[in-house]
Amino acid sequence: MDLTYEVNGKGNPIVLIHSGGADMRDWTYLAPLLAKENKVVTFDGRGVGKSPMPNKHVNYVEDLLSLMDYLEIKQATIIGHSIGGQVATDFALNYPERVTKLVVIAPSLSGFNYSNEFNHHMNSIIEAAPNIDKMLEIALHTPTYQVVINSPHKDLTVQMLRLHFQHILQWPPDLCISWPQPPANERLGELKPKTLFIIGKQEIQDNFLVAERFQEVPEIRFVEIDDADHLVTLTHPEELYEKITSFMEDRNLYAKNT
Repeated sequence: MDLTYEVNGKGNPIVLIHSGGADMRDWTYLAPLLAKENKVVTFDGRGVGKSPMPNKHVNYVEDLLSLMDYLEIKQATIIGHSIGGQVATDFALNYPERVTKLVVIAPSLSGFNYSNEFNHHMNSIIEAAPNIDKMLEIALHTPTYQVVINSPHKDLTVQMLRLHFQHILQWPPDLCISWPQPPANERLGELKPKTLFIIGKQEIQDNFLVAERFQEVPEIRFVEIDDADHLVTLTHPEELYEKITSFMEDRNLYAKNT
């Protein structure tokens, strides 16, 4: 196994898949909470963090399968954030027998048609390369980060994003990222695991449209987190922990803490 990973805690397995623009530090605050009563796996996706650079072909879903096989985890709760949620969703569709429950946090979605505004923003970041400072300036000037950059977690956010940009500039120019076909956007009604969809209320519109698509999932619950943007994992770990553990234990997600 060439991916960099960490395993902490004992109990039921949970695998955490970080967001784009980040690495396993996405889970700096949530992972220790979950590891109090569970076996928690965090890892750096291929080409980011401390994991090796990709060659000409990347398949994040198969990387996840290989990691679980290597760690001899037959079944786990899979929690994915942003593109990690996209990986988690495609994994659950293609390997449902390996997923106890599915949690997606502001996920992207394979096969979803993103808005012109979103695509323009992403293209602007790419066009600013290789000027990483300019890439950061453009990336952070979006509702995606407006809560976190005004929080104590700004420095960590910028550190992860800077390292991410440094790494992707080293990726092969002809890199091919493979996703299972048909895309998840066309198959959400086939999702078998019970699913929890979490999103911060200060998100971009596209991610709320993705949430609407997830209405097709047969067994799904939705939770919105007040005063949170895309980096809800950094700013609201305790609330995420409460919602996720309630979901895992089939408790009422909306019950007040006592």
